[in-house]
Amino acid sequence: MTRKDFIVNACTACISATAISALLPSCTFTRYISGNLAKDGLTINKDEFMIRQKGNTAYRSFIIVRNDALQYPICVYRFNDKEYSALWMKCTHQGTELQASGDFLQCPAHGSEFNNKGNVTNGPADTGLRTFPVTITSNELFIDMRKQSWKSLSYCFHSL
Repeated sequence: MTRKDFIVNACTACISATAISALLPSCTFTRYISGNLAKDGLTINKDEFMIRQKGNTAYRSFIIVRNDALQYPICVYRFNDKEYSALWMKCTHQGTELQASGDFLQCPAHGSEFNNKGNVTNGPADTGLRTFPVTITSNELFIDMRKQSWKSLSYCFHSL
């Protein structure tokens, strides 16, 4: 191989790798759902985590529940078929809506970061996120918002 051929092949490989890596993040996308809001909490279908492509099944690591009745969305992380966490996407530092990025929730205002269990991994926030218990029944997840009275939870909802 001549020096010129080597340089051309190396540059072509670099350009191809860059183009492919730029496309990879767009292959997965954030799934937004509204869920079924009831008096006691939210119900969502476990199938919302499924990604079916070419006969294969994969699973999203999280989905975001946006419902007009909620002031902030809830991010639901899937660890396996029997373990989920539901996190209130309100930064505990100054109340900014968080952004999901893989296994972390990040605050665009001041840089606070929380892991997929709601624990602070980077300040200035110094308290973890509000979490909701998740109960699994057949093919549904129930996000229980009853752990406190509805009056004290009224800050979660636009109107009751």
